[in-house]
Amino acid sequence: MSEHKDFLRTIVEKDLDSGKYKNIITRFPPEPNGFPHIGHAKSIAINFGIARDYNGHCNLRMDDTNPTTEDTKYVEALKDAVQWLGFEWKGDVRYTSDYFDKLYEWAQELVKMGKAYVDSLDEETMREYRGTITEPGKRSKYAERSVEENLDLLERMKNGEFKDGEHVLRAKIDMSAPNMKMRDPLMYRIRHAHHYRAGDKWAIYPMYDFGHCLSDYIEGVTHSICTLEFENNRDIYDWVINTLGLEPPRPYQHEFARLGINYTVMSKRKLLELVNEKYVNGWDDPRLPTIAGLRRRGYTPESILNFCESIGIAKANSTVDVAQLEFAIRDDLNTKVPRVMCVLEPLKVTIENYEGTEEFDAPYYPEDIPKEGTRAVPFSKEIYIERDDFSENPPKGYNRLTPDQAVRLRSAYIITCKEIIKDANGEITEIIAEYNPDSKSGSDTTGIKVKSAIQWVDAASSKKIEVRVYDRLYSCENPDGLEDLNPDSLKVIRDALIEPAVITDKPDERFQFERQGYFYADPIDYTDKNPVFNKIVGLKDSWGKKDKPKETRTERKPQEKKVQIDGEVEPMTESEQALFEKYTGKFKLNSMVADILARDEKLSSFYADALAVNNSPVSIANLVANEVARELKEKEISDLKFNASQIAELVKMVDDETISSKIAKEVFEEMSKSGDNPAKIVEDKGLVQISDPAVIEPIIDDIIAKNQDNVEKFKAGNTKLLGFFVGQTLKATGGKANPQVVNQLVAQKLK
Repeated sequence: MSEHKDFLRTIVEKDLDSGKYKNIITRFPPEPNGFPHIGHAKSIAINFGIARDYNGHCNLRMDDTNPTTEDTKYVEALKDAVQWLGFEWKGDVRYTSDYFDKLYEWAQELVKMGKAYVDSLDEETMREYRGTITEPGKRSKYAERSVEENLDLLERMKNGEFKDGEHVLRAKIDMSAPNMKMRDPLMYRIRHAHHYRAGDKWAIYPMYDFGHCLSDYIEGVTHSICTLEFENNRDIYDWVINTLGLEPPRPYQHEFARLGINYTVMSKRKLLELVNEKYVNGWDDPRLPTIAGLRRRGYTPESILNFCESIGIAKANSTVDVAQLEFAIRDDLNTKVPRVMCVLEPLKVTIENYEGTEEFDAPYYPEDIPKEGTRAVPFSKEIYIERDDFSENPPKGYNRLTPDQAVRLRSAYIITCKEIIKDANGEITEIIAEYNPDSKSGSDTTGIKVKSAIQWVDAASSKKIEVRVYDRLYSCENPDGLEDLNPDSLKVIRDALIEPAVITDKPDERFQFERQGYFYADPIDYTDKNPVFNKIVGLKDSWGKKDKPKETRTERKPQEKKVQIDGEVEPMTESEQALFEKYTGKFKLNSMVADILARDEKLSSFYADALAVNNSPVSIANLVANEVARELKEKEISDLKFNASQIAELVKMVDDETISSKIAKEVFEEMSKSGDNPAKIVEDKGLVQISDPAVIEPIIDDIIAKNQDNVEKFKAGNTKLLGFFVGQTLKATGGKANPQVVNQLVAQKLK
């Protein structure tokens, strides 16, 4: 366990040290109404991880209280996800339905205590009676029913004598409570539906707020860890346990920030829509953020757990860049998988002066990977290369095969182009080439210098494969609906060619196809006769330029990123490694940002200059590695409109809360065009951050008054709408309001 403890582990240690608990028991309690996704992976890692770290145990419990949406296939998917991630639960899988009899007894006890009653109001009236944020609610007239009448009605509800919605059981708490969750919350509702485990025994089912806390108590759970959306439910959690007078030790609820990732939806409703309407090919479609989908795509358990660890455990919701998840799988596979040659868009090359056949002994791993293994790569006069590894009219900086430029075939010979053959449409169909017999890799005596080596496969022995190239399912950062789907999220290549050892020797199930990315043998559709590979992830983030005109590989300048010709990240030099260790150690940068800065001399120099002016290493690093790096892709430092001192000044204004991070991006864009100092831009445009509650509160009040429908939905439990009100406030202030102040004020006013 890391020496740096998150706030949840700090709570656990305090409870152990004080003697509050002798043993730590946690639980992972999903509702079995869909396949688990990457957000569940974070919860699994937290609950099982804390239990492991403190020699306790974690229960796997299905919160199966809604028979209309639950299914055994979801139960199996949840069990499989936990085990695949490397965790084991204590004893058998548990189910809330195991406790239905005991929960019902406790409900009867609350009725006898005068703390619960059967309500017969219709749903609309019940909502109206709840009141508003500023006005107390009104208790139902049915709350005056006698204990005997309530017990009789509750029993008849259980026995199925009433229709769905005709009655509910409510706790009798406080209709004027500031926390609207406490205004006589529902405890049981009627559901005439077959339960996948309980059968038709029950016609009523407990609500989450009643069943969850008591299930925790039954199991001896000490720390009931859940996401922030249940923060207001904590009062009900405590009320139920305290009112029933349950003997200690008892559980307590603690909340953490749920996982949000850009370009991704994790709403079960939206995922179910994608599956049911066949926008994707089932719950394990590799484009989905489900654990089954990530697993089929080729993600490893280690990469997902490393990702969860890297993002940490926070108390405030935020959105994580999906590039961080993609970095985690690259980082994991880089030291694990063999490198092989595959041609996705084959172009035939005939080597006219070569006769016969031979084999080259090629390593599976580069020198900096401490793994051994080689394979025989067949070679003959007819081979295939990647179509864009040849250019008849190459742009400046193109380093591969051209009519005037030789190239090395990876692990083989140097070839030169002699003739270009085209079809009637002018499409290149074949290259006639010549090889140098003295240029064999490893024993080259020619002294010929070439700028690159390219992958290739032998025409006679290569194997045809199907390659499924997956991209992000959504085309925008914050997707909302089906209109945001990326139409190019899947491309199927049916005539790709791969070297034979991959199919015949099967050295692994995951591979790096050189210069293409990481790929995985599809666990369902792959056969020896028809091999199918899924693209896990590219060798680098391809979305950094999505907002710019699409570039072909031949148009990229060689200085954009230090990458070897086979696509593997070039090992760091000693000086780069020293910088990387300094950045991640002393400066506390994350490894991805540190890697970007350490490998690029221009960026590291610019970073050092900015840091000399303002000692804010993390904030400056993030700005330099993203915004400044984008500018330097096409320019030299001397061509920039701004300098390092101005960047340092911009970061200081964010650190001092003079401007927000969002405004900082706007200021940077103006700096890159005009070269003006950030302070001048902020003053001229009136962009100073607003942090005074007296200024912000009237704006929030106006937004709340104009959006009463959303206020009601928020009161009804849709806590996601907190973000709506925050967003509207920021929008109304042109992004100038301090987000932290806005969050606090909105939360206070909506309570």
